[in-house]
Amino acid sequence: METTPTPTAHRRERDTVLGGRRPGLRTVLRVLLVGVLVAGSAVITRGSFAYFDDETWPEFVIEKLPLASEALEAWWLQALQIHVVAAAIALPGCVVLLSQTVLRRLPRLHRVLGRVVGVVVLCGLAPSGLFMSAFAKGGAPGTAGFVLSGVIVVVAMVMGVVTARRKQFVAHRRHVWHVLAQLSVAVSSRAMLVGLDAFGVDADAAYLVSLWVPVVGSAFWGRIFLDFISTS
Repeated sequence: METTPTPTAHRRERDTVLGGRRPGLRTVLRVLLVGVLVAGSAVITRGSFAYFDDETWPEFVIEKLPLASEALEAWWLQALQIHVVAAAIALPGCVVLLSQTVLRRLPRLHRVLGRVVGVVVLCGLAPSGLFMSAFAKGGAPGTAGFVLSGVIVVVAMVMGVVTARRKQFVAHRRHVWHVLAQLSVAVSSRAMLVGLDAFGVDADAAYLVSLWVPVVGSAFWGRIFLDFISTS
């Protein structure tokens, strides 16, 4: 028979999440990870401003247009803009949610921000990304890569909400790490594209490699590396 965790068990699990200082290696890895993600997110967000100026479309948009109809183009552009805004909120939002300092000192902010990020991801980021995946470069392999990443994000976010409501704080934290790992694909994929282009790799092959390697790698990264640096 399944038993309901007692309040004492909930406190013990929360204390595990809010445990003392990490060993030095974990601290260094976490700081490096956060720094890279925040910097990468800021660069991508800054570069995404052009998506809102129809007089200076970036190359990415020009490659996609025209689509089959003007209505479809309008939907795609709206989905792109929603996706950009949602990503600009969700990625740094997840970084803040995983901050033990915020969780310890500002628990109410953590709860409010968690609800905001959950809504942004499930109602904005994931739906817009899944819609745009149908038009992904690389054909079916490109579409499949984006769909896989989107499904992982949705499942991990839903489980993060469920475990938070059940006060299963360790499991909740790990699910949020998985969300962040997939959101980080935007950063690692851009970096891989630049690197592969510098080595003269075929553009179409480079695109698929820089999509699938970060998506699959981030899934394992969230399972192994992030578990390592996030557990007490």
